Amino acid sequence: MRFEATKSFVGTDRPLIAEDGEGPARPVRLDAFEIEIETVTNDRFAAFVAATGYVTEAERFGWSPVFIGLLAEGAGYFANEGRTPWWVRVDGACWKAPEGPESDLSGRGDHPVVQVSWNDARAFARWCGGRLPTEAEWEHAARGGLGDVRYPWGDAEPDDNTVYCNIWQGGFPHGNTLADGYFGTSPVHAFEANRAGLYGMAGNVWEWTQDGFRVRSLSKAAKARNRHAATQHEKVLKGGSFLCHSSYCHRYRIAARSALAMDSSTSNAGFRLAYDIDPQPGSDPG
Repeated sequence: MRFEATKSFVGTDRPLIAEDGEGPARPVRLDAFEIEIETVTNDRFAAFVAATGYVTEAERFGWSPVFIGLLAEGAGYFANEGRTPWWVRVDGACWKAPEGPESDLSGRGDHPVVQVSWNDARAFARWCGGRLPTEAEWEHAARGGLGDVRYPWGDAEPDDNTVYCNIWQGGFPHGNTLADGYFGTSPVHAFEANRAGLYGMAGNVWEWTQDGFRVRSLSKAAKARNRHAATQHEKVLKGGSFLCHSSYCHRYRIAARSALAMDSSTSNAGFRLAYDIDPQPGSDPG
């Protein structure tokens, strides 16, 4: 999908998680760009690996985090004892075995590829002649011309019965009612596209962007957060995932954002590609 050069904005004046740096809205000038209408699928990533022999970082590290609900009970995996005990280290988890060596991609060719790091996403993008979108480009595309809306479809709030996208329904992390039909990832076209024709701009999987994570604030907390982000080489992810719920991770909103180290991978992070467009003579966003 092509977007022409324009004046736009990033962030919101209605932040819900201020410490993430969601607001205030700030103006940006965007050059013309294209962005793919869907996240990169397992089938596409498999074609890349077959053509290039690329080995992902999770494969090189030998493990990756997996959401515990996707694993068989009593499997004996090492659970995170911190604030997120639903994440467990699984040896052998990677893009082609997202839940570990006993898993595969059967029936998931049209699902978004996961367990890919920012570096992996960039390698795929270079192979395709593209790149990752900036946070501003991603937000502009997600709004689809609707202005300062909270979600790609408008301001209507999803709940445990009203389904707009693939997020958690019920009491996280143990009581998913599956009202949307999916426990983990869903096919990239499973839900209605936004007005610009883009699928999956809320929920399903987090999407890597080009940008380093930074909170635009002079507060002591923001400065500490930014030092951590710089030390860990964190990048911005957008869109939320199948694990998001308003009671736990209300980050499937357009202005919401998250951060992850550029060499990290998870069960719920993927990406889509963007492309530069050569400016036309005399073009000006005004």
